[in-house]
Amino acid sequence: MTARDQPVDDLSDFADLMTHEQEFAGDPIDPGVRRGRRRRGLIVTAVCLVLLLAVTGGYVGWALTAPVGATSVSTRFPPIPVSDPVAPVTSTAAASAISVAGADAYLGETASGTWAATGTGEPLPIASITKLITALVILEKVPLADAYDPGPTITFDKADHDLYDAYYVQGATIAPMPTGTSMSLHDALAVMLVPSASNYAEALSSRIFGSQAAFLGATRDWLATHGLTGTTVTEPTGISPSNTSTPADLLSIAKIAAAHPVIARIVAKPSVSVPGGGQLVNTNALLGTAGITGLKTGNLGEGRHNLLYTATLDVGAVDPLEVTGVILGELSRASLNAAVIAALDGIRSGFHDVFVAEEGQEVGSLSTPWGSTATLVLGEGASILTWSDTPIEMTTDIGRPVTYRDGEVVGTITWTAGPNTVTAPVVIKGRIDPPTEWWRLTHPFELGSSTGAGE
Repeated sequence: MTARDQPVDDLSDFADLMTHEQEFAGDPIDPGVRRGRRRRGLIVTAVCLVLLLAVTGGYVGWALTAPVGATSVSTRFPPIPVSDPVAPVTSTAAASAISVAGADAYLGETASGTWAATGTGEPLPIASITKLITALVILEKVPLADAYDPGPTITFDKADHDLYDAYYVQGATIAPMPTGTSMSLHDALAVMLVPSASNYAEALSSRIFGSQAAFLGATRDWLATHGLTGTTVTEPTGISPSNTSTPADLLSIAKIAAAHPVIARIVAKPSVSVPGGGQLVNTNALLGTAGITGLKTGNLGEGRHNLLYTATLDVGAVDPLEVTGVILGELSRASLNAAVIAALDGIRSGFHDVFVAEEGQEVGSLSTPWGSTATLVLGEGASILTWSDTPIEMTTDIGRPVTYRDGEVVGTITWTAGPNTVTAPVVIKGRIDPPTEWWRLTHPFELGSSTGAGE
């Protein structure tokens, strides 16, 4: 077998073969040249092997450490419940109005002004609600230091005692006032407001101002100062139907009275003790019912029953709601009381908790380029306080997992209704393991695009 027929195993053999070819061709080769060619063949072989190993090793290192394509997140958020609307309870009286302090964020920006009103907005007879104005005017003239200050002592004389008979004849509410009886201004105001004694209203207003004319002048000034242009007072008791006011003015008067520590304490009394008369109960039979804290009744007979009231309602909000309301010209005291309770119950029942999320509820899933999956669930249940059909809005914040392990929090879902918010965590249910080395080595086109769970 000639050199041309011998198999070539490597580059050095190829160099020897070429030498032999030259020899066969009759071209003698110098031994030094032969050795140089063999050496160069070995070098070329070594370089090729190094390059091949370098390329292979570089790819392996890159494939095992390169970032993997991003994990895919799909979401299936729970539907937002929709509540039925709640309308304010209306009254069949000649006029009514309600103001709800602390509820603008729920009921609208006008809630603390006049939230709901029915009937006429024109002035109507206010009857003994007048006594509330009389008390405010007196206390502006003779202020008491605080709610417990008795104030000056009032001693009733015969002229005062005669008022008992005068108002008795007119069918007005009265309380005993024997000649020579003394009591504090605070207690005398309580008798005027709680059992609504008309003789005390005239006696006190005349005593403090010197005459009815002076009192009425001071009352007009007081009304003008407070912008109560819809209110007229012609005498201190309310027995005259010419004492009139509008629902809007009466809401303002009620708020002024409720903010006055002396009057607020007095109108919350269920009864007072009167010398010679024993215990006299508050004419406001609703006091302490349905959250009612005051203020004043007024009655001019059939179809002219009035109530100016305040109430505190705990509806589950951070702070209770402060309700101020008025009803004028109701048919009877019973129908008036029923209308007030219905209005307050309507406000209270309009607030309710809405269930928006259940613990463990599925809200999405994770999937990776190498085929691993896990579920996203809510880590907690949630409910939110809302009013009527106030829309509930939902926002989400879902981030990229760090450990991809069961229970890891990857985001939140937040629900908002009016001023209230509630948040539930979104967690992984299950786990996602990193891709295998074999998957990395065999999926080069899914590596290096972005960060992911296999990073």
